[in-house]
Amino acid sequence: MKILKMSAIAVAVTMSCVSTAQAADLTIATVNNGHMIEMQKLTGHFEKANPGINVNWVTLDEGTLRSRVTTDIATKGGQFDVMTIGMYEAPMWGAKGWLEALDFDASYDVDDILPAMRGGLSHGGNLYAAPFYGESSMIMYRKDLMDAAGMTMPDNPTWGHIEDAAAAMTDKDNGVYGICLRGKPGWGDNMAFITTLANSFGAQWFDMDKKPQLDSPAWNHAVNFYVDLLTNYGPPGSSGNSFNEILALTNAGKCGMWIDATIAASFVSDPSQSSVAEHMAFAQSPVAVTHRGANWLWAWALAVPAGTQQSAEAQAFVQWATSKEYIELVAATNGWASVPTGTRSSTYANKNFTDAAVFADAELKAILSADPSNSTQAPSPFKGVQFQAIPEFADIAGAVGQQLSAALAGDITVEEALAESQKAADRAMRKAKYYK
Repeated sequence: MKILKMSAIAVAVTMSCVSTAQAADLTIATVNNGHMIEMQKLTGHFEKANPGINVNWVTLDEGTLRSRVTTDIATKGGQFDVMTIGMYEAPMWGAKGWLEALDFDASYDVDDILPAMRGGLSHGGNLYAAPFYGESSMIMYRKDLMDAAGMTMPDNPTWGHIEDAAAAMTDKDNGVYGICLRGKPGWGDNMAFITTLANSFGAQWFDMDKKPQLDSPAWNHAVNFYVDLLTNYGPPGSSGNSFNEILALTNAGKCGMWIDATIAASFVSDPSQSSVAEHMAFAQSPVAVTHRGANWLWAWALAVPAGTQQSAEAQAFVQWATSKEYIELVAATNGWASVPTGTRSSTYANKNFTDAAVFADAELKAILSADPSNSTQAPSPFKGVQFQAIPEFADIAGAVGQQLSAALAGDITVEEALAESQKAADRAMRKAKYYK
């Protein structure tokens, strides 16, 4: 069966219009997440189907990746033929002409991509990045600890319930912490999570006059809650923890609850990776005063920078790595519970996947519920759930992330952090002439 599946993949890739008479080296920049690492392991299948194309990888942590690819594409550095970007960059960079519009053959079945993912990676009707995996955020928790604490987990709990559960599950003497959350500074790190928390507390980044609102009571309430929650019930060093650090803690049985990317569910429920896989259960993200914006929407996607000298080869690789056939290859290699998810309707319609992936229903529900056009209690001027779709946001949220991580570490107060954040955001928005 494996041979048949791989042959189908080879046919699909060979038909992707690449014929190389001479050697072509593709340099691909990607993030050091589990699914991307698996893609690197499987790249030999693509190279075998496309003789003459050699793939070279540059694998980086999230923060470094964002910085490197942003600098490279803005300066037309030409270091990469394929780059891993997300929903924040793809529409803006496509509109600037920095990315090639993707043009795949009919076998790719672009209509099978979930509408939320297609929409978030497109501009002007053109797809500028193909989703490798898509995600929202949700609660991943240890049901054995929840049961032992005499508590249950509603599908949409309040943040108050989460605090009570975290207190009940924390056992610091045995190295078990009730809750683990991102604290490492970065617009796509701590601020991705904190923004969804703030949204649910009724906060927003900007009002309809495009003025920052970081000194509002709602932001103050949300961030004080976050800092207190992790200080009392989180692991030591939370201000330095991002996805991979918390994944390791969760798989080692150290976290009672983790609220983060839905893609993590495939790792924490995998017995080969997690010591507590059999105990993991899933629920929708917590809420406070509103459900709006309580869970994020994101895709790690593959894009081809404009000006690459190897456009056809780069597009062929992107088509291969984001195709139905690639998903089947991962399933044949590692099992259906290990495939990259959140991208295609056909994945969730496949009984092999839904039988193997205990998280499938919760993941899809979270993805479908996220609405970038209506993610705050009061109207907001820009689209986005955990980010705001303006070029200035990355720098603004990067600066805010530093302040809030310092507050979590106890170096400054929450009030000081938000005051400095408000000043930084106001300066940036005035400089960009959103208002005087």
